[in-house]
Amino acid sequence: MNYEGQITGHRGWVTALACPQQADSYIKVVSTSRDGTTMTWKLNPNRHSVDDIYAVPDHRLEGHSGFVAGISLAHATEYAITASWDRSLRLWSLRTGQCQGKFLKHTKDVLAVAFSPEDRQIVSGGRDNVLRVWNVKGECVHTLEQGAHSDWVSSLCFSPSNSTLVVSGSWDNTVKVWDLADSKCIKTLVGHTNYVTSVTVSPDGSLCASGGKDGVARLWDLNTGDSLFELNVEAHINQVAFSPNRFWLCVAAASSVRVYDLESKAAIIELEPDTENHSDCLCIAWSADGNTLFSGYSDNTIKVWSLSDSE
Repeated sequence: MNYEGQITGHRGWVTALACPQQADSYIKVVSTSRDGTTMTWKLNPNRHSVDDIYAVPDHRLEGHSGFVAGISLAHATEYAITASWDRSLRLWSLRTGQCQGKFLKHTKDVLAVAFSPEDRQIVSGGRDNVLRVWNVKGECVHTLEQGAHSDWVSSLCFSPSNSTLVVSGSWDNTVKVWDLADSKCIKTLVGHTNYVTSVTVSPDGSLCASGGKDGVARLWDLNTGDSLFELNVEAHINQVAFSPNRFWLCVAAASSVRVYDLESKAAIIELEPDTENHSDCLCIAWSADGNTLFSGYSDNTIKVWSLSDSE
């Protein structure tokens, strides 16, 4: 992968990244930060080389009074939902940068949030250990307490192929699979030996990947709950992300970003920014076409990578 440059503008760690799914979107990536803001970025029209800033701000979304920890973008519309340590969720218009609603029900910091595939439901989780289900009006319609995690909910996502299936990862070292139709946990995936920081579901909905403090990325069969294999990264994993169009898994661990081919179970790409300042990669996001990878760091920057023509 080629280094394309960086994006700067946040005044705190970059905590989460998301890319629009609309092919015609002029926004390239959306980022959240410990500076309490969310930012939308468009290509820098004056960029001529990798030494120039890759993208410039379109909107700075302000309103949270705590760190912004998570974000999810709607699939068919230009809206985003953010999760914050101020115990709230906020719904935003990416087109205008305006807050469209505030969701209040969590009793502690909110760490993770996700839109359902059809954009009708939102699920969130955090330090109160429960998952809450919302409609887009900001009403909490369910609290998933049957089979709940015993510690913080650190990450969650919907299955792209099933709008009622949610996967969550927790500081209780487990991954749980939930059926929203019955409002209960249907599987608990056990194998991590330390807290789980990230979960993701493959584009076809058949696989789940998880990573955590134990330095291991695990691949699970989502239908059976079986552990298929593990990748020993030997460093604290901050996020895992499937490529949208290749059988690859990207792992952000400490200062490095690795892309694994899941057929060979081998790392085929390792990305380490050429920088004098040591910083950890905290989050990653693929573009919708799978040709660009964004990585966010504890030095407040976002790095941009693109696949070469030979891939």
